[in-house]
Amino acid sequence: MTDKSVDNAIADPKTYADNDAFHALFAKLRKEAPVRWTEPEGYRPFWTVSKHADIMEVERQNEIFLNDPRLTMQTIQTEEEVKKFTGGNSKLIRSLVDMDNPDHRAYRGLTQAWFMPPNLKAISARVDALAEKYIDRLEAKGGECDFVADVAVWYPLRVIMTVLGVPEEDEPIMLKLTQELFGATDPDMKRPDANETVNTVTDFFNYFTAMTEDRRKNPKDDVASIIANATINGEPIGHFEAMGYYIIVATAGHDTTSSTAAGGLLALMQNPAEFAKLKADPDKLLPGAIDEMIRWTTPVKHFFRTAAVDYELRGQKIKAGDNLLMCYWSANRDEDAFDDPFAFKIERSPNKHLAFGYGAHLCLGQHLAKMEIRALYKELLARLDHIELAGNPAWVEASFVSGLKRLPVRYSMKRKAA
Repeated sequence: MTDKSVDNAIADPKTYADNDAFHALFAKLRKEAPVRWTEPEGYRPFWTVSKHADIMEVERQNEIFLNDPRLTMQTIQTEEEVKKFTGGNSKLIRSLVDMDNPDHRAYRGLTQAWFMPPNLKAISARVDALAEKYIDRLEAKGGECDFVADVAVWYPLRVIMTVLGVPEEDEPIMLKLTQELFGATDPDMKRPDANETVNTVTDFFNYFTAMTEDRRKNPKDDVASIIANATINGEPIGHFEAMGYYIIVATAGHDTTSSTAAGGLLALMQNPAEFAKLKADPDKLLPGAIDEMIRWTTPVKHFFRTAAVDYELRGQKIKAGDNLLMCYWSANRDEDAFDDPFAFKIERSPNKHLAFGYGAHLCLGQHLAKMEIRALYKELLARLDHIELAGNPAWVEASFVSGLKRLPVRYSMKRKAA
């Protein structure tokens, strides 16, 4: 590949829907140009950072490498559409992942307790019941289904909507908008109108503006009420920031977990010896298997950071203002960080994957995500007799957050215990 074709491939959403192509490209980058100046056609240039140690070095220094102003890979055309719509603002939303300190610390603190293990114990029974419900749904499908469309997208969606406070009848709206937002570059998922990202975010704003008004009048025991009635530095939370908070919880709170649940099942089917081992002793092996599923799928493929000062990284001169693309999926296959990184090993230890990020921006929902996957797989493993592919899997064409969009399976299940 020429230098320009490498640059274009790094930015191309289709690269992220082809596992072999992605991993071949980034294995080469890790070896030959781990910190690479990249100028894809149609995008503003950036440094591509592909190794585990380098991403950790950047992430741990959040006063030097900032989340604002560039967080995700968007075309220049999309950036200009956003600025036109917002009157010059480069972002449609401002959420936790966009913020630097002191704002990040203050806003994260609003809901942090909700997502920590002590509080999650209070909802564990509900999560277990939902897992059982969706494995019942799998059984009701009669032995063949699309595991993504029929189970994986709906189960974590119901969990996070329960936490957030969105009623069950509105879940199809939330799923549609999430898929449009994260799948805006995928022809099967993108919104079929002009300025699709702007319109999707507008629909989110309209929905959560109404929810804010309701929760201020009628607060409940849910995260939406916390956001709606929050104060920052003694002042009511700003509307723009509140909308961003809702959106990041509502979207990232389920899409990444569904990607892990489906991608983990595919990995198990493709590695039958590991699958058999897990089925034989799920109580012992499931926690490690979950971390390996998360490493394997790495649903959040990248974030950007912007250098606040000049900095040298692996011999490259990063200038103040330069953007760095943190390639987490590449880091989680780094030969220097993992033994046999292209093998799916449910007993991998240690497993210091970066799928949840690292440092100050470590994923707020990581404990909830693991709890959900554990509940789903505990129920699935207890009731599944056999499962195999019934067609070709397909991945979302998206460079930011992506996973399987189709996973056709054929299976048989044991009779449910009375």
